[in-house]
Amino acid sequence: MDNSDNICRTCQTQLKRSVDKKEIVGFLEYPRRSLIVTFPVKMDSGKTKLFTGYRVQYNNALGPTKGGIRFHPEVNFEEVKTLAFLMSLKCAVLGLPYGGAKGAVQVNPKELSKKELERLSRAYIREIYAILGPKTDIPAPDVYTNAEIMGWMLDEYERIVGRKEPAAITGKPLCKGGSKGRDIATPQGGIYVLKEALKALKSKYPMVVIQGFGNVGMGAAKILYDEGYKIIGISDSNSGVYDENGIDIVKLIKHKDKTGKVSGFKGKEISNKELLELDCDVLIPAALESQIHKDNAANIKAKVVLELANAPVTPEADDILFKKRIAVVPDILANAGGVVVSYFEWVQNLDDKYWSLEEVLDKLNKKMVKAFNDVYKKAKKMKTTMRKAAYKLAIDKIMEAEKKRGNV
Repeated sequence: MDNSDNICRTCQTQLKRSVDKKEIVGFLEYPRRSLIVTFPVKMDSGKTKLFTGYRVQYNNALGPTKGGIRFHPEVNFEEVKTLAFLMSLKCAVLGLPYGGAKGAVQVNPKELSKKELERLSRAYIREIYAILGPKTDIPAPDVYTNAEIMGWMLDEYERIVGRKEPAAITGKPLCKGGSKGRDIATPQGGIYVLKEALKALKSKYPMVVIQGFGNVGMGAAKILYDEGYKIIGISDSNSGVYDENGIDIVKLIKHKDKTGKVSGFKGKEISNKELLELDCDVLIPAALESQIHKDNAANIKAKVVLELANAPVTPEADDILFKKRIAVVPDILANAGGVVVSYFEWVQNLDDKYWSLEEVLDKLNKKMVKAFNDVYKKAKKMKTTMRKAAYKLAIDKIMEAEKKRGNV
């Protein structure tokens, strides 16, 4: 593979928008280590099927690399490189002693039986275990992976290395060394950041709209509803529901569990496009990337956009929203709660001392609040977006570490 194949083109574009120095762009547009594997898995039918997997360790200047493993039919090398790059920035912004990594297998897990899924998970770890370890690279769950899959992966890793090593993988079941609070860490961390943003903007108990009603969107909705926030719009992948008087989230979750969708619930049925353009104070994209783009950004009416999804706002839309004075809390800050509690899990595993849920959430709150204030102050000083400020803070930390290591 030559350098032109290994360059992260999305990262190159993002870097050029965020920093001026060409040497920094050049240094960070390539991942430090990339592994592409093809491996066999025996299916329930008795036939053997080949799968492609990836693990990218983007930068390890600040510490061992950290990042999730996703199972998705359309995942590719460029996507994994980009996600590993963003993890590097995310860890730096949050002040974690980690670099960034990401892993993936090109597969539709919905087409596999549970036994096939376990065999695939274990086979993938057998292919990449040599570059993993609690002081080297620590995986975690991501899209279409969960605590059970992490448990299988850890078990396979420990079988290969011949010892118990709970800190090698995070996001595990509690019985295997997982941390309390990990299941709600991403939405809870995002809400801690949102509260700080509302405080900075002097806004209380606003009207909220949430795009996406999966684990993260539903979790955020439940937390906000329990705390008295009025949620006027919710959508899933099919459609949305709007009620200016507020949606009963507890009842909506029951409706979703029963029917598999939010449509049909009390209120006006609306499209995802209409939902994004609702008149509200806070808009939380918690679904797919590129949902707010140059063609609809001018129609966004929210005062705050909290990115709980990865890259839901395009670079062109970012510029439009900034001119409209809409505060966008970037994904590398807003949805970092998961990696923060993964870090807490890693620390607990290494120390063999485990914390209560209250301790975990208190520590998470402090981490998220500090990171938000660092980014917000930097953005005001630079007179720029919070995304560019977050990138600048993260890149400065990474490059300082590279300089201290004698690499620059």
